[in-house]
Amino acid sequence: MLKKEGNQDLTLSGFLGFPRLSAVFLMFNLSNLKERLKKMENLDVKSVNVIKGLIIDATRKANSGHPGGAMSSADFAYVLFKDFLQFNPDDSKWFNRDRFVLSAGHESMLLYSLLTLCGFLSIEDLKNFRQWGSRTPGHPEHDLTPGVEATTGPLGQGFAMAGGMAVAESFLRAKLGEEICNHYTYVLASDGDMQEPVVLGSASLFGKWKLGKLIVYYDSNKIQLAGPTARCDSTDYKQLFSSFGWQVLEIDGHNHQEIREALTQAKAETSRPTLIIGHTTMAKGCATLEGSEKTHGSPLSVEEIKATKEKLGLLLEDFYLPEDVIEHFQARFSTLREEAKKWQSQVARLQGSKKEFFDFIFSAPEKRVFNWPNFSPETPLATRKAFGACLESLIDTLPNLMGGSADLDPSNQTVKFRESVGLFDNLENPQGRYLAFGVREFPMGAILNGLTLHGGLVGFGATFLVFSDYERNALRMAALQKLPVVHIFTHDSFYVGEDGPTHQPVEHASSLRLIPNSLVFRPADANESKYCLEIALKQKDRPSFLLFTRQSLPVLDENNYPQLPEGVFRGGYILKEAETGKPEVIIIATGSEVHLALAVAKSLDVPTRVVSMPCVELFKEQPLEYQQQVLPSAVEKRFAFEAGSPDIWYQFVGLKGKVLGIDHFGASAPAKVLEEKYGFTLEKALAFVKENL
Repeated sequence: MLKKEGNQDLTLSGFLGFPRLSAVFLMFNLSNLKERLKKMENLDVKSVNVIKGLIIDATRKANSGHPGGAMSSADFAYVLFKDFLQFNPDDSKWFNRDRFVLSAGHESMLLYSLLTLCGFLSIEDLKNFRQWGSRTPGHPEHDLTPGVEATTGPLGQGFAMAGGMAVAESFLRAKLGEEICNHYTYVLASDGDMQEPVVLGSASLFGKWKLGKLIVYYDSNKIQLAGPTARCDSTDYKQLFSSFGWQVLEIDGHNHQEIREALTQAKAETSRPTLIIGHTTMAKGCATLEGSEKTHGSPLSVEEIKATKEKLGLLLEDFYLPEDVIEHFQARFSTLREEAKKWQSQVARLQGSKKEFFDFIFSAPEKRVFNWPNFSPETPLATRKAFGACLESLIDTLPNLMGGSADLDPSNQTVKFRESVGLFDNLENPQGRYLAFGVREFPMGAILNGLTLHGGLVGFGATFLVFSDYERNALRMAALQKLPVVHIFTHDSFYVGEDGPTHQPVEHASSLRLIPNSLVFRPADANESKYCLEIALKQKDRPSFLLFTRQSLPVLDENNYPQLPEGVFRGGYILKEAETGKPEVIIIATGSEVHLALAVAKSLDVPTRVVSMPCVELFKEQPLEYQQQVLPSAVEKRFAFEAGSPDIWYQFVGLKGKVLGIDHFGASAPAKVLEEKYGFTLEKALAFVKENL
């Protein structure tokens, strides 16, 4: 018994306000509590081991996959999902959920195992891992599997996309209020992710933007496919990310208490994104292959699986998932459901006061209405400048439009938008809608994918067409993920001039047209430009690439061309019909070459039809009857004009047709000189057509 001071009872029961007799029961309850905590810890260990069993069973059954990294990351991912992640167990698309992005997409079986514990997938789904038609493909695909936030195949892009999601959350939280939008974005990244330059470019921006609700876990198991990371990487990531403005924590990635403390500390930091470096062991728990690169991209052998399950204390049956593990994992689910229900009530109560913005973020894209500027036929205008005027008109018309340029603001005509909407910053200006990407084309593309994946915003990015190569894989991932991101590419041909061949795109327009599920627009003038932009902003499930000129072009008078805008909406149309109404020659053209085609047709003494085709993909989607109406098969004398690679146009001109294009790199010289040298003057183009008639 403790000493008394005055009349104070210093027994344990006295301290706690209980009668002395209750101390015995309290001690008993404390003992029970310790036993329960011990049981929970044991269940945590068992649960992680069960997840590892599912990983090795699925990869073995598929005879392909990546078990090692998934096993080293299992402790962190389990703690995150079980104790921290906010989501609705009954709705994987609940708007205010925390986002979890598996940037290390090759660790997909870890995510699939957790989604099975969440109830979004089944054991049968795991048994069909990597098989035709299954919901468990080799790398996660967001539009295929419930609970998957992003399609993460190429390393590094998941990291960048997650930052885009965090930007969207910050903007919408400021716009709608914390009661409606208030959640975290978590990332699981690997050694391979960190080695991709897109991560470092993105991380620099995320620190600059102060994304306090972005939390990245770096599973540093120091092994990759070819062997130890020490062979190719000596980066001090703690020092590097600290210099980017991140909070950096280092932990034992297998210690659950350290994981919980790190996540708690990360959530408490509101002014900086957090990188948690978890030092782990590759294939943790394997019988004989812990730390081996052999586990990175190959399933374990049957013998290794048997020995590993014995080591982990698992039953030897395949796809073992006991009820006590499910119950333990789902202990929070009733609370999560209540939170989702409470949120729904708040939205119903608050959305009336924010109705106008709600309508913008949740309405169907095809219902958007635009108020485009009028362009005078008397004033030639570069299509990039027409875009700038259109962008300015969208400031109020589309208040959830967000994006920026890769350090080409004046060239891309985004300056007025930037000055009007302000620079985004999570702390200082979360309602800013301009993202100053700097010279980071690839991060820009991937970040915009994440912004769009989050939902509620329309993303756009801008750079020179020649630099689309830098962000090409992000463009491809936008198409693969069915994301209606709008990409602006200016300076679309050799007319760039003196900057020379490094800045003059040749193959780029044709190359972009090779990406499935995307639209490439090369408008002929200011009016076609605004209608192409309208089409892009009404897309639901594919990105658009708009190619604009540096040089001024004549503006088509809509009074003289009644085919506008309907012809643009169909991708290709008869811009000028032969005077006889029965063409003997057809010239197809895009962009600046449409005006050259009009001039050539006027100079020919043969009945000639000029077809403007601002979007090949849309034209090919039209009914065959319409395609035949525009390009009748009876007219075999066909030409195509485009200041780029010619090959793609033979599908329209046929074997007997000819293409005025460029199959070589450009040169440093004034644009007018190049125009003459490459045969794009009226005199030379006319001679080209006459020679081939």
